[in-house]
Amino acid sequence: MSLEANKSIIVSGKAVLGIELGSTRIKAVLVNEKNQPIASGSHEWENQLVNNIWTYSEEAIWTGIQESYQDMVKDVKEKYGVPVKKLAAIGFSAMMHGYMPFNEAGELLVPFRTWRNTMTEKASEELTELFQYHIPQRWSIAHLYQAMLNQEPHVKDITFMTTLEGYVHWKLTGEKVLGVGEGSGMFPIDMEIKNYDPKCLAAFDKLAAPYGFPWKLEEILPKVLLAGEEAGRLTEEGAKLLDTTGELEAGIPFCPPEGDAGTGMVATNSIAKRTGNVSAGTSVFSMVVLEKPLSKVYPEIDLVTTPTGNLVAMVHCNNCTSDLNAWVNLFKEFAEAMGIQVDMNQLFGTLYHKAMEGDTDCGGLLAYNYFSGEHITGFEEGRPLFVRTPESKFNLANFMRVNLFTSLGALKTGMDILLKEEGVRLDKILGHGGLFKTKGVGQNLLAGAIDTPVSVMETAGEGGAWGIAVLASYLVNKEAGESLEDYLNHKVFAGQEGEEVQPDTRDVQGFNEFMVRYKAGLAIERAAVENLK
Repeated sequence: MSLEANKSIIVSGKAVLGIELGSTRIKAVLVNEKNQPIASGSHEWENQLVNNIWTYSEEAIWTGIQESYQDMVKDVKEKYGVPVKKLAAIGFSAMMHGYMPFNEAGELLVPFRTWRNTMTEKASEELTELFQYHIPQRWSIAHLYQAMLNQEPHVKDITFMTTLEGYVHWKLTGEKVLGVGEGSGMFPIDMEIKNYDPKCLAAFDKLAAPYGFPWKLEEILPKVLLAGEEAGRLTEEGAKLLDTTGELEAGIPFCPPEGDAGTGMVATNSIAKRTGNVSAGTSVFSMVVLEKPLSKVYPEIDLVTTPTGNLVAMVHCNNCTSDLNAWVNLFKEFAEAMGIQVDMNQLFGTLYHKAMEGDTDCGGLLAYNYFSGEHITGFEEGRPLFVRTPESKFNLANFMRVNLFTSLGALKTGMDILLKEEGVRLDKILGHGGLFKTKGVGQNLLAGAIDTPVSVMETAGEGGAWGIAVLASYLVNKEAGESLEDYLNHKVFAGQEGEEVQPDTRDVQGFNEFMVRYKAGLAIERAAVENLK
């Protein structure tokens, strides 16, 4: 659409806003009625390790949201010369799951415990056994039960618990709700009723009864909503909290808040059965929409839902590009020490492309990108590690290749269960996130890792902030009875197939050879964790 048309949409209050709180960046994306991004803003932030808990402070959350919003407003003023006063709809998304419990006064009882924490192993194991449903360590219910096992005094005072985007949504609208996709990462969802599983709720309450808490679980969980349902409106207080200048008007409808897993599915148009997507950034996870339930419970596989409530198998790994980025920054330091000014996009591109010149199996090199624990391989803590034998072919191409391979190593472990053991059928996988920005590298290596065609669409670079904007747009722009799947196919992605690559047999073979080394070397990683304190 033209500059004038977009300006008119902003002035008339028909633009839609999506904001996502990612691990390292908070991004705001404004879209027009055709779901095209017309302005954006962002704010960089980083989690803190406080008392051995990965967290972000409430102050950091609101400062980040306000600054990313103002950065978007600044972009609007520079491009179109108008303020942002009215919006058609708003949606909030954030990194999935974690734990935010509140008391009756609305005070956060303990610092926000993010998805990155791996201290709930006992709770995860006991609840998985109780529910006969895999409960990952990062799920909210695992954090709650672990706090009970640890006899943390705050648990008796809980009147509401939620996730990061549920918290933000509540403060802006007054509504204690979550989208079903993110709700499925708090507690198991019954696929028939698209709500918390009543049998699991009853089992948990029975488990909690001896503790004598004044609450039942369902009373403190957020209400679950499906995509397309209105989830509240921006209050006067919320408007001032989001836009500190006071220009934004209250009363704007909100879509249900969703996690980055759900928005990733929307951003890649992979909410239909036999489709899936891989999001690769600070963490990496795959989402595969299933035709039928899995044959048994796997500790490596999480079961969640699409924003519409369909069953999804999820392989979630805590570590992806952090170690890779650290090595690229080392090369940047070296270049600057040599008096060379470096463009980071060029540096990433050069090093990533170099990896494609390496030996298919990385020349015998081995690396682990474990900045934090990795539950799929059984680690509560991580130590980034690079290992080689005297005979390994140690050169830049193999070094970059092994660091790219290892960023997908834990993911491949879980995907092999789905594709090889369960025989799950996939028509296509879509890749999105930082790993796929350099053309012909991350996409090709992922295709080799999972031996499946991989597509990357231009819009995939917009990520989850655009995905939640599309969900907010669906709320106000859908026709009567129009499903989210139809809305995406006909109004968002029409004519966009994405660029597909087929798996190269040499990459498939090379990745399989690397994985033999990767699994054997886990003992080295274990020794590093135990001996490097």
